[in-house]
Amino acid sequence: MKLKLLWIVIAVAVIGIFSSIYTVDETEQVVITQFGKAIGQPIKEPGLYFKIPMIQQATYFPKNLLNWDGEPGQIPTLDKTYIGVDTFALWKIVDPLKFFQTANNVTGAQARLDDILDAAVRNLITSYPLIETVRTSNRNLSSLTVEVDQQRIGGSLGNVTTGRNKITRAMLEQAQPKVAEFGIKLVDIKIKRLNYVESVRTSVYGRMIAERKQIAEKFRSEGKGEAKKIEGDQDKDLKRITSEAYKKAQEIKGKADAKATLVYARAYGKDPEFYSFVKSLETYEKGLDKDAYLLLSTDSEFFKYLKGYTGKQ
Repeated sequence: MKLKLLWIVIAVAVIGIFSSIYTVDETEQVVITQFGKAIGQPIKEPGLYFKIPMIQQATYFPKNLLNWDGEPGQIPTLDKTYIGVDTFALWKIVDPLKFFQTANNVTGAQARLDDILDAAVRNLITSYPLIETVRTSNRNLSSLTVEVDQQRIGGSLGNVTTGRNKITRAMLEQAQPKVAEFGIKLVDIKIKRLNYVESVRTSVYGRMIAERKQIAEKFRSEGKGEAKKIEGDQDKDLKRITSEAYKKAQEIKGKADAKATLVYARAYGKDPEFYSFVKSLETYEKGLDKDAYLLLSTDSEFFKYLKGYTGKQ
């Protein structure tokens, strides 16, 4: 009986020793609670620690960066343009004791961050025109495909004086004092996504399509003008080439005719009577056929080579 009791005492002692030991690694920090209330200072250094078993509890909190992902919402800008804004933030627990006393756990902290950060985002977005939230500087957009966007955003909506980076820093500065009450440090806050709301997006896309069509029509018009110019130059060159070729052909033909006339003149000049005879025969051949009727005097020069012809050899 005594041996059994001894073993029970030993087992209870071992269980008590192991339940009183807890460890803290590099990514954790611990608050010790006793009957639900925090006692002592929080433990932030990694190592092996002891607590009173069954009475004290070790509540662990992360030491590394945590992510807050905001709920996307529709927010009007200063120039009354509704946009969809989606933000995120990085935060960490710097005072675990205050964090335990106010937020109690990470889930509770996320709920408080929702209220604080959403309000900061809305306040800053509504305080500036759309151009300030969309762009970070007045850098020229050199790409041809975004030329219209540059004219619409950079021209009609004005120039950037603050920019998105300064706006997000202002969000951080506005929210930091409020989250510090929960033992939280806000490391950074950024705008993850911006977009027009559905009611505005359709008209914006329609305007963008119309502007792109206008640019395309401009290119087509310039292309047609260039094509007409090329065709005109082609017709001009063709006419010039044809004219020069015709001129050269006529010159060659004229020289050939002159040379032929000279040859004929020299040939027929040696025997004018024979030339007259040949030409008269050609005239008879062309002018006298079975359907031709001529009333001429027998004294006509036209028949001088036919006079005295009997048809007998």
